Amino acid sequence: MKYPLLKILPLFLGGILFSQNQKDSVQFKNISDEILVNGTAYENLSDLTQNIGHRLSGSAAYEKATDWAVLKLKEAGADKVWKEDVMVPVWERGKESLQIKEPNGKWKSLRMLSLGNSEGTKGKDVEAEIVFVKNKEDFDQLPDAAVKGKIIFFNYAFNQKFISTGQAYGDAGKYRRSAASWAGKRGAKAVIIRSLSSALDDVPHTGMMRYDADDTAKIPAVAIGPKSADELQKTLKSKKVFAKLNSNCTMKGEKLSHTVIGEITGKKDQNVIVVSGHLDSWDVGEGAQDDGAGIVQSIEVLRTFKSLGLKNNHTLRVVCFANEENGVKGGNTYAENIKKNNEKHLFAIESDGGGFTPRGIALVMSPEKRTQIQSWKNLFLPYGVHNLEMQYAGTDIEPMKEFGVPLAELVPDSQRYFDIHHSDEDTFDKVNRRELLLGSVVMSQLIYMIDKNW
Repeated sequence: MKYPLLKILPLFLGGILFSQNQKDSVQFKNISDEILVNGTAYENLSDLTQNIGHRLSGSAAYEKATDWAVLKLKEAGADKVWKEDVMVPVWERGKESLQIKEPNGKWKSLRMLSLGNSEGTKGKDVEAEIVFVKNKEDFDQLPDAAVKGKIIFFNYAFNQKFISTGQAYGDAGKYRRSAASWAGKRGAKAVIIRSLSSALDDVPHTGMMRYDADDTAKIPAVAIGPKSADELQKTLKSKKVFAKLNSNCTMKGEKLSHTVIGEITGKKDQNVIVVSGHLDSWDVGEGAQDDGAGIVQSIEVLRTFKSLGLKNNHTLRVVCFANEENGVKGGNTYAENIKKNNEKHLFAIESDGGGFTPRGIALVMSPEKRTQIQSWKNLFLPYGVHNLEMQYAGTDIEPMKEFGVPLAELVPDSQRYFDIHHSDEDTFDKVNRRELLLGSVVMSQLIYMIDKNW
């Protein structure tokens, strides 16, 4: 029986596509098996967090972490490893305390953390009445006399209605970033904010704040836990409350530090595919979920390619960025250098949402590229990844957007991340081995597809 060519061709092409999908599915399973059975990310994270701990940029611990990253990239099989010079800000916390005066005249201590990059009180007690406002709109309604000489307390809560906790974090983030300048420019002595946390515990969370260019006051900014915030608000409804703040935090200029980079050279060309996380953390906790998890997951991608003998067409580069937390100097410097060196980058992904179970991949790229990746959705579904619709990317790789580099971010389940983010609770014991490794699985699978098809 003879068939017209137009009828045969779709069947033929469909058969090729089906066969190719089968091959990719098999390779996805090979990647998953290798990582879940032989993966070293969990052990590497234990080593990083237990033997080095938290690693704020500019600290001795961070410099120790750069040597650790060089060693781990070499162990993973990188054929080139180097440190990229980065000038980073140096901020030191020092001793700090926040107390409120009780009716009997005694001072009661509250758990608190100064916000990153905040100036302190230079070790002197700053005592003033606390003035409560719920949000920026309420603050703007206050007369100047109610602000000057006071400690302004912003109790803006995480919006529990948002299913994505990242959305709530973005919504509340302006209070951490800007409340000090809002109040300082109107004569306040200090600000207290409610921590950016989805939990209802008494754990304070730090994070970067900044002063406006025209803010010469540079007043101290501190955070308290949600429970303390609600209790303080309740007390302020019935009486005046005075607080005493003492902190030694301050900026101490800049110093030379490093982003750590390792790669496997491409067999076809030296166009670069980046997989990344940030090596620095805040100076509390152990920096396990933020972002030790992203670092060890990225190194695991490289190890997996070497272990499975996957000959990457393009250069596979792991970038362990410096200074994401309080300056993004690592990401900006990296982007400047790829422009200076005229390096072509095909793609970059960052993992900076914790080592929880992967649920999706956020994509910032042309509609054509996004559609292509979304066409691979069925390959990812067996591994729990179902959402390829989000459009955002990691802070460190965002500067590459200027050069048209397609960007992505691994999206883990977000429900627990901001319970521990930027706090003493960000410790290794909160990380589940299987969840952490599955993040590496998904990133490796995506990199395999990008390397093969782009």
